[in-house]
Amino acid sequence: MPAEKLTLGKELAYACGMIGWSIMTNIIIVMLPYFYLPPSNAGLVQLVPQLLLFGVINILSIIAASGRLADALYDPFIASMSDKSRHRRGRRIPFMQWAILPAVVFCCLTFYPLVKGVSDNNSIWLAITMVLFFMGATTYIIPYNALLPELTHSAAEKVKLSSFQQAGFVLGIIIAALVNNYADLVQRFFHVADRDLAVQYTIWGLCIVAGLIMLVPVLAIDEKKYTTGKPAHLPIMQAIRKTFGNSNFKYYLISDFTFYISLSIVSSGLLYFVTVLLNIDESEGGKLMGAMVVSSLLFYPVVNYFSRKIGKKPLVLIAFGMLSLIFVMIYFLGKFPVSPYVQAYALALLTAFPLAALGILPNAILAEIAQQDAEETGENREGMFFAVKYFFVKMGQTLGIALFAFLTVYGKDPGHDHGLRLNGICGCVLCLAALIFFSRFKESRSN
Repeated sequence: MPAEKLTLGKELAYACGMIGWSIMTNIIIVMLPYFYLPPSNAGLVQLVPQLLLFGVINILSIIAASGRLADALYDPFIASMSDKSRHRRGRRIPFMQWAILPAVVFCCLTFYPLVKGVSDNNSIWLAITMVLFFMGATTYIIPYNALLPELTHSAAEKVKLSSFQQAGFVLGIIIAALVNNYADLVQRFFHVADRDLAVQYTIWGLCIVAGLIMLVPVLAIDEKKYTTGKPAHLPIMQAIRKTFGNSNFKYYLISDFTFYISLSIVSSGLLYFVTVLLNIDESEGGKLMGAMVVSSLLFYPVVNYFSRKIGKKPLVLIAFGMLSLIFVMIYFLGKFPVSPYVQAYALALLTAFPLAALGILPNAILAEIAQQDAEETGENREGMFFAVKYFFVKMGQTLGIALFAFLTVYGKDPGHDHGLRLNGICGCVLCLAALIFFSRFKESRSN
């Protein structure tokens, strides 16, 4: 019996899962360096030592890398379990249901250091909570994304559902980017004098809201009704080898990996770019992120239209080219002969199209790769394709955070900001590399 087509309400319910997940993961990306290694003008207490390993890698970089590495190794396991599941409610929804509470709890605990001051104990605590948070988040997001090719039945449907999904993701970014704005309100209305405590209360509130939103697709979508995927039978290592054996997937993967390194640099550095390079208030960071994301939403219909007319690949290549130029602009922030606010919002508006194209199209492209592979091999390994993707996404995000944290050694404060500017050059090089690799990708226009 063919699966039923999703209604608009069900499509929006599916997108809610991405909102909640995005809120928590972007709280980690945006706030982790700022909370544990704040700039001198942030009003926060430094919590981990600025130690260097081999003279180049600081401790926050090591913690971020180790947490994400442990989580990334867990990705194929949860993907294999989901692909092979025979649960009466489906292969994906039961995993998503049980992942929500651990993700909420450990995201919050990541920002509750054992010692209020520089301490090695905080470093150990941070490493533990990050591993446990990312394992919880992975148990949700891998099955969630594996639903995308199963819930859609044409290329147009995949792009549409991916658009809703990405809208949820960017909404989560906006909400997470406003942590400092919410903390201002907590201090003002609840008379919380301690800035660290205000940030912690804010994160608890946001994570609880995120968890409730993540429940929406679990409760609203009957997986058995809307999908027809059959449990896979391949052992985990064989499934991984066959997934990597897809040559087209490799070019997709490498370009996606380098893009996420650059994206993580921007997310981690946003508050620094605002407060240090542009010398404007930290609360402007959330507004700036909001302007960038909202303006990108205006390009969603454009991306949907032109992806049908000229294909997805040309739009992705244009987006990578534009991003490389935008990163060069970051190097010169604060030095242009115009107001800092003009510089900030001009950068945000220029980022709108690349953010829209690279938000919508990659998941739709991967859904097509997974669907085509299933038709050719007879094995439904959607979970494994997304697990491999998110393994590299997480490694890219980890390297981005680590690279950003490493470069802060060369300057992260007003008057000593060379390390922050170097992130612009690194991002430019990474986006050019992504463009080169994705140019080798062979797009199928048959769907």
